[in-house]
Amino acid sequence: MTRIDQPSTYQLGDRPVRRLGYGAMQLAGPHVFGPPRDRAAALAVLRGAVAAGVNHLDTSDFYGPHVTNELIREALSPYPDDLVIVTKIGARRGADASWLPAFSAEDLTEAVHDNLRHLGLDALEVVNLRVMLSVAGPAEGSIEAPLTALAELQRKGLVRHIGLSNVTPAQVEEGRRICAIAGVQNEYNLAQRRDDALIDALARDGIPYVPFFPLGGFSPLQSSTLSAVAEGLGATPMGVALAWLLRRSPNILPIPGTSSVAHLRENLAAADLDLPAEAMARLDGIAGGTAG
Repeated sequence: MTRIDQPSTYQLGDRPVRRLGYGAMQLAGPHVFGPPRDRAAALAVLRGAVAAGVNHLDTSDFYGPHVTNELIREALSPYPDDLVIVTKIGARRGADASWLPAFSAEDLTEAVHDNLRHLGLDALEVVNLRVMLSVAGPAEGSIEAPLTALAELQRKGLVRHIGLSNVTPAQVEEGRRICAIAGVQNEYNLAQRRDDALIDALARDGIPYVPFFPLGGFSPLQSSTLSAVAEGLGATPMGVALAWLLRRSPNILPIPGTSSVAHLRENLAAADLDLPAEAMARLDGIAGGTAG
């Protein structure tokens, strides 16, 4: 597989990472629950991503649960020196595959130790506090108590850097008063542009923004404009959607996920796709309703 040498790197915590990373969520079973359909294929995707130059992996022990972390350890340990594994805590899975808040100090401490054990690490490079005040998306409310508990785990040396996930701009401001925030991870893509102002504010302070569901989530982005731009460039619609994110702001670090080596190749090809200004303008119009 061809290595990605572009786009440029960006600082995540105190480590430079290539701006196009990989999200491991899709390696678990259906609904991110249970084992993968094809374990050998899942391991091949992880090894292929790192062999291609990806050095930013996103995961969590509540994917499966435990499944993606165990796959990462089997596929990649001992880990390359430049590999940055980012995990998240703040949720747990019910027996029915439901997503439940796990926000107490005890829950967060247990989650950090679970991630350490299943990844085979002595310390976690970056831990995102996944805010679960609403399962539908970011919702206002104080995050002081759980973030203070996570900061205490950082002081103990179990966590090197702290990020936030599924948060509002007000919660980002509150979080930055409590501890240094290494990054923000929210839903964002061509069609879901709620965080435009937040991304620009974070960029001014050199803080990375990691969009989850960069390709639309479990239902891929659908747009006649996106398809037309892709056809004109001889690219795939998903490749164009990723290239748009990379050009949108230098602090955006997309983490597209896949359980297929073929799709991994297609995603990584976005690093070499040059979007002309006219294409960017057409794509920008998708979220505003000026294009379908």
